[in-house]
Amino acid sequence: MSFKQRSYFRFLRLSVLMVMLTGHLPLSGQEIPRLSSGLPDFNGVWQVLNEANWDLEPHIARHSVMMREGPVNAVPAAETLAAGAVLSVPGSMGVIEGGGRIPYNEQARRVKEDNAANWITRDPEVKCYMPGVPRATYLPHPFQIIQSDNDFFIAYQFAGAVRDIYLEDPGPAPLDSWMGWSAGRWDGDTLVVEVTGLHDGTWLDRAGSHHSYQMKVTERYTLMGPNHIDYEATIEDPLVLTEPFTIKMPIYRRMESDARIMDFRCVEFVEELIYGEYRRYPLPRD
Repeated sequence: MSFKQRSYFRFLRLSVLMVMLTGHLPLSGQEIPRLSSGLPDFNGVWQVLNEANWDLEPHIARHSVMMREGPVNAVPAAETLAAGAVLSVPGSMGVIEGGGRIPYNEQARRVKEDNAANWITRDPEVKCYMPGVPRATYLPHPFQIIQSDNDFFIAYQFAGAVRDIYLEDPGPAPLDSWMGWSAGRWDGDTLVVEVTGLHDGTWLDRAGSHHSYQMKVTERYTLMGPNHIDYEATIEDPLVLTEPFTIKMPIYRRMESDARIMDFRCVEFVEELIYGEYRRYPLPRD
C-alpha cells in the first residue's frame, strides 16, 4: 500500500472516530451546572417549545381547536369562528414515546372526543383553573425552578401555580388537589418525582385528554447540558387507560439576561366569563 493510500485510510479512520465522538457530545461531553454539593443545578427559568398543549397525540394542522360538520369538510365551530387563525391548531408529530395515541379504553376515548367537541366550555385552562401535572410543564408559559441541596420548588407563570417537591418521603397525599402531591428522589443525576393526589378536573391538553382521580405521574428531570432538560412523564391511570404511557420532550432555559416569570393571575381575566351572568344588569354576550 502506498504512502498516499495509507494516509487516506488513516484520515478516513480519524474522520469516522471524530463523528462517533462528537455524536455523543450533547449527552456526555457537555458539563452541567452543579450545586456545591455536586447535585445537578436546575435553578433558572425554563420553557418548552412544542405543540403538546394543543394535543399530546400526533396530529395534522387544522382550522380550529373546535370543529363542526360543514357542507363538504369540517369547518370551525361557531364559538371559535371569529378567532380565525389565532385558534387554529399547529400540526405536530406528538410527544408520546413510541408514537401513537393515548391508550384510552373505549369509554374514555369517547369522553375525550366529546371533550374536544366542547372544548371552549370544558377545558379547565379556559377558566384559569390550576393546570395540574404534567400539563403545567408544557403550557405556553415559562416556569421557574428554585433549588437548594434540600429543596426543590417550581413556580409556574400560569395562574400562579406552584409545586413543592418533597425530597424526603412526605407520606400519602392528605387530599386531592389541582397540582397534586409531589415526592422526589435522586436517581444519579436525574430527579424522579412521583405525583399522586391529583384532582380529576384537570386535562392533559386542549384536545380533551382527560384522566381520573387514580392517575399517577412519574416525572424524570435530567439536565443534558447547561441550557436544556430532558423531561419524561409516565402516566398510569387504570380507570381510563389500558396501559401506562410516557411523554418525552426537551425543556429549554430562557436565555434573556432578565429572564423571570411574570404576574399572570388570570382568574380576574375570566371573572366576566364565569360570573358575568350574575350582574344586576348582565352585559350582552353576542
